[in-house]
Amino acid sequence: MKKSVSSQWFAALLLFSALVWSASASLREAVRMGKSAPGGDPAAIDTIKQLEQDMGNAMVAGDIDKLNQIYADDWATVASSGKIVTKETMLTDFKSFHDKLEWFENGPIDVQVYGDVAVANGVVKEKRIRDGKDTSGEFVYMDLLKKRAGKWVVVRSAGARVK
Repeated sequence: MKKSVSSQWFAALLLFSALVWSASASLREAVRMGKSAPGGDPAAIDTIKQLEQDMGNAMVAGDIDKLNQIYADDWATVASSGKIVTKETMLTDFKSFHDKLEWFENGPIDVQVYGDVAVANGVVKEKRIRDGKDTSGEFVYMDLLKKRAGKWVVVRSAGARVK
């Protein structure tokens, strides 16, 4: 029996959510114990950590050109509503102020690099207005990045609110 696209996305979301939760728990424990996780090329790790900071700065500034460079054209995520969000949708939401990040503060970010693929996960506190509603809070997230044409770009993301 062939699975529907929405059930495939749901299964991927569940798996990615479990990875985000697991990585977040591991990251918090490592930070608590004063350890750093192994992750590969130190220059790539620093570049990706800066990219995560640049992403938030671009969202606060409404810098659509910078966001367009950070996110791959095939970027997608699944919103808490279960709706698939593409790069085009995300950029449109920032352009139209349906999504406005007012401020953010990144917590620790763990980056694991595997050649031209990397995973960044961390914690962020943010003040955000989405569709006129305050959606502020503390979140854990995971970004999957790929090095394309010599530049790291985000190809998939997932996140969850910390309760």
